[in-house]
Amino acid sequence: MRKNNKIHSEISKYYSSKVLTFGDTPQGVDWNGEESQFLRFEQLSKILPDSDASFSVNDLGCGYGSYYEYLENNYNYVNYQGIDLSQEMIAAAVNRSGCESKASFIIADRPNRVSDYSIASGIFNIKQDRSNDEWWSYLVETLHILDEYSSKGFSFNCLTSFSDKEKMRNYLYYADPMIVFEYCKNNFSKNVALLHDYDLYEFTILVRK
Repeated sequence: MRKNNKIHSEISKYYSSKVLTFGDTPQGVDWNGEESQFLRFEQLSKILPDSDASFSVNDLGCGYGSYYEYLENNYNYVNYQGIDLSQEMIAAAVNRSGCESKASFIIADRPNRVSDYSIASGIFNIKQDRSNDEWWSYLVETLHILDEYSSKGFSFNCLTSFSDKEKMRNYLYYADPMIVFEYCKNNFSKNVALLHDYDLYEFTILVRK
C-alpha cells in the first residue's frame, strides 16, 4: 500500500464533489475564476520551450483538462497526458477534450510515462483536516514523483505563507516559499527558479534539469 493512499482518497472525494457540483468550470477545480487560472498557467509554462518546439507534458492533477486547452491555444506540437485521482474529473476531461490524438487522460496518482516536462497546478492547496507536517510529507513525496517522470524539468505552485493572516483558512496549506525553493535546490537541480512576483497569493517553482 502506498504511503499516501488515505490522502489520495480524501483528495479524490473532495474534487469529485466539486466537479459534480460546478461542472467543468474553474470553480469545479476550486479556483476563483478563469482570469486567475490563466495567470497561473502562464507562470507554470515558463518551464516550457518556445511555442514552435515539440515536447511532451504530464499534467498531474489535471482536473477537467483546462491546462491542455491552454497548451493547445499557445503551443503547436504538444504531446499531453493528464493525470488525476478523481474518476469524475477524468470523465469530464475526456468529454471536454474529445478524441484528441495528442491528449490522453488516466486515473492515477502518477504518470505512466516519462515526459519532457511535468506540471502540477493547485494540487497542494487543500489539506482539509491534515496537519501541516502530514501535508508537507505528501508534498515532498509528490515532488519526487514529478522529478521521476520528467526528463527536462517540472513546475508547480503553492499558496504562499506570505498571505494576509486575516484571509488565511485552516483547511488550506500555505507553504514557505524559501523552504520549498531550498528543498528543490538540494534534491532536484541547481537550476531552480522561484516566481513570487505575480498578483496572486501563491508562488510558482520551476525546476530545470
